[in-house]
Amino acid sequence: MRVAIEAASLALTSGGLARYTSELSLALANVFPTDEFFLLSDQPFRMPAGAPVNLKRGGRPRNAIDRRWWLWGLQREMSRLGADLVHGPDFAVPYIPRKPSVLTIHDLSPWMEKSWHHAADRVRKRTPLLLDLGIATMIVTPGESVRKQAMERFNLPPERVVAVPEAAASWLRPLAPCAAQTAANPDANPYFLFVGTLEPRKNLNALVEAWRSVRGEHAIDLVLAGRRRADAPELPVEPGLRWLGEVADEELAGLYSRALAFVYPSRYEGFGLPVLEAMQCGCCVIASRAVAEAAGEAAIYADDAEAVARAMRQVAADPEFAAGCRTRSLARAREFSWERTARETRQVYEEARKRFGN
Repeated sequence: MRVAIEAASLALTSGGLARYTSELSLALANVFPTDEFFLLSDQPFRMPAGAPVNLKRGGRPRNAIDRRWWLWGLQREMSRLGADLVHGPDFAVPYIPRKPSVLTIHDLSPWMEKSWHHAADRVRKRTPLLLDLGIATMIVTPGESVRKQAMERFNLPPERVVAVPEAAASWLRPLAPCAAQTAANPDANPYFLFVGTLEPRKNLNALVEAWRSVRGEHAIDLVLAGRRRADAPELPVEPGLRWLGEVADEELAGLYSRALAFVYPSRYEGFGLPVLEAMQCGCCVIASRAVAEAAGEAAIYADDAEAVARAMRQVAADPEFAAGCRTRSLARAREFSWERTARETRQVYEEARKRFGN
């Protein structure tokens, strides 16, 4: 099989969309070495590190017609490559269905609260049309919760929507405290950690409020790591609150491993991939129930600032309790893998080829 994967999300320097596209394409190429996978985009992007020979970069738009990417360009490049199918990992597929297509819906946040996304008008308008007109042959979601939400909102038949769970990258592993001393964490101060795009939906004001109340009792910092989106809330400048900005992949295992707890009070998630990343590094997790499908019974759930603060205090005051949380985190992370994601995604590709034109 020859599969075209639209790779515009790899132009992003970080975030869940880029991680999904990178890890899925690598896993597909490694698990199915006789298939060919082509990453295509109308803008520059970085190929995933360590790409095997059957994961290749496709061509760019060659003329004005090709630059109308979703209407003509992507389809024309697929024809040049002899691709059998296209996967749109970022809420879109080509507008004219000449080949089978698979569209990933990561969550329904663009349609739930407009203030969560300052620049999602195109997704809000385009994706429902692609679904209503049946242009996307099959739809993938990261979990059953989003699957049900998508079927209800867009009136999708159940047989067209498949939940395929994601996973933490295989290179994320627990590090010993001394090995986890990184450039991003040069000191030994204990800290709570948030990793993710800084945006309204992540509930960062509640996180800072909870941490501030705990810091009066425990000398623990709060570290925020991630790309700051233009609509991110303004955060105060105060002792102990550190924003690292975007952190290189090689620094992440150290950040997660040294954290007293990973705290993720997001108002809504389709899955919650950073939670699994933290768990795979053996980090205790405090999170909202928005990530329950990913975290299972391994997280400490807290859905408002007061509950988050209580959980923080418990982790800070009880080392044995924190150690038990870390053990549960590692066990939960082992239930997921990108190999499994790749195998289940390829099954969706096969189903799309069977259904196309029927």
